[in-house]
Amino acid sequence: MFDKVDFVALLPYALFAACSGAFWILGDLFVSRRSRAETRLAKIKSQILGAPVPVVKETHMEGLTKILEKAGPQVGTSLQPKTEKELGKLASKLAAAGFRSERAVLLFSTIKALCLIAALALGGGITMLTVGVTTKGMITTLGAAVVGMMLPDLVVGFIAKGRKEAIFLGLPDVLDMLVVCVEAGLGLDQAMRKVCDELEDSHPVIAFEFRTCNQRLQMGQTRSEVLQELGDRNGVDDLKTLASIMIQCDRFGTSVGQALRTQSEMMRTRRRQIAEEKAAKTAVKLLFPLVVFIFPGIFVVLVGPAAIQMVNEMLPALKR
Repeated sequence: MFDKVDFVALLPYALFAACSGAFWILGDLFVSRRSRAETRLAKIKSQILGAPVPVVKETHMEGLTKILEKAGPQVGTSLQPKTEKELGKLASKLAAAGFRSERAVLLFSTIKALCLIAALALGGGITMLTVGVTTKGMITTLGAAVVGMMLPDLVVGFIAKGRKEAIFLGLPDVLDMLVVCVEAGLGLDQAMRKVCDELEDSHPVIAFEFRTCNQRLQMGQTRSEVLQELGDRNGVDDLKTLASIMIQCDRFGTSVGQALRTQSEMMRTRRRQIAEEKAAKTAVKLLFPLVVFIFPGIFVVLVGPAAIQMVNEMLPALKR
């Protein structure tokens, strides 16, 4: 049997392995890959052109994804939202992070349940072996379960925050490109397609959203519906405002270029104001590390020699 020190030494390695495995599974499940419709269209195109149909080998992670899909109704149903309102909130949260497939909610609930089980097994097992069946061990196990259950929400929230920030920072440049394309004589649909082609590398998130809009327009949806969905599914206020402006321009026949230029200037002004606000908060945020980390060192360097000299001078007098 291992003693207590061995389990304590293995704890960091166990936590690292658990976190690495969780992020590995989350990354594979939620990374965008070719859908079934795209795969079928590629096969039909290959058959029409007479080219050989490409054979895609199933990777280990794809097999794991299929296993999770099969286990989803049994594992993730318990944590899946029960009401339509909660289900809509979760779907909107996943959509803002870029996870918009039909199985996103079920897979998210399954991953959440698996993280809960893994946290209970890992945290509870290590705690029981190191501390024993005590009140402290039970509290630690419950804390590990709460952390494991909240981990998927934190990851999704972090990804959604990054996407929103990327959209906010890239919208002025995209609007300038739209203004150039519209004033050059292109229609709004062609301008959005041109933006997708030109800004794919610099602003991939916005290019992906505009490409989705073009695909839905080709499928027969009206422009107002597509633009409304563009603002709603990302959760960015500036994108909602842009969608409203484009809908009004399309409805009333006003100048799209002038409206986009005005919106771009307003967004640049707001971005500059946010940067100035963050710069003004820097002095206050630096106060805590200055007081905790820098001032004690300066105090020791300045006062330390004088304190040592005072002690050396006072010790003989005290001994007398």
